[in-house]
Amino acid sequence: MTEERVEHLLAEVQDEFGVIRVLEVADYRFLEFGDAIEQSCVFTADPSWLEYDYTRAMLIGALCHEHPESALFLGLGAGTLTQACLKFLPLEDVEAIELRPDVPRLAIEYLGLDDDPRLYIRVGDALDLLETAEPADLIFVDLYTDVGPGVGHLAWSFLENCQKRLNPGGWLVINQWATDDGKPLGAALLRGLYHRHYWELPVKEGNVILLVPSELDQDLDMDGLIARAEGLAPRLGYSLQSLIKAIRPAT
Repeated sequence: MTEERVEHLLAEVQDEFGVIRVLEVADYRFLEFGDAIEQSCVFTADPSWLEYDYTRAMLIGALCHEHPESALFLGLGAGTLTQACLKFLPLEDVEAIELRPDVPRLAIEYLGLDDDPRLYIRVGDALDLLETAEPADLIFVDLYTDVGPGVGHLAWSFLENCQKRLNPGGWLVINQWATDDGKPLGAALLRGLYHRHYWELPVKEGNVILLVPSELDQDLDMDGLIARAEGLAPRLGYSLQSLIKAIRPAT
């Protein structure tokens, strides 16, 4: 007999965009938007643990950079990826832009987000605030609502400006929805915008993580990526190798 999943509601708030809930199930806490749409999953004992392949794939995007010192997160959620990057990468300055003011508060109060002195959180629309963000070595785009990807995931000028905001040698990491054929949402737009010069990492949750370099002459150092991932595995507590093997050129 399997143990029944018992949900405990820890917090519920209503804002102009809808309902935000924090639920606890056994050793995990979940951030949900709207009608039970899960946004983030946190392992309570270790908030930097990345439970899902798509977050691990985004960490792989970060490891494309040899020595990142600055990162910009567009969309914070529970902050698990932010926590992991702060813990495992040599970052000195991290900025996060989150649309909904209650999300950072709930993340700190219930979801284990550290009040790290390197982390600066701003509340507002990433599409409006991007131009005032500091240039960064890593930029993560993860703008999801309770109905799917935010408009930024298909907005040419915004996605173009994300790439322009990268420091030389930087990487843009986009959590893109996958269509039924396994291609990223807006594949034609992305191919045109980034001149087919990016890599894709499909994951089982039905997303494709895009790894976009700052320059056209910048390549993905696969050997370096594998070595960095292998070196980190003992600290992470899991291997990234099977995901790295799934990296493919732009479709």
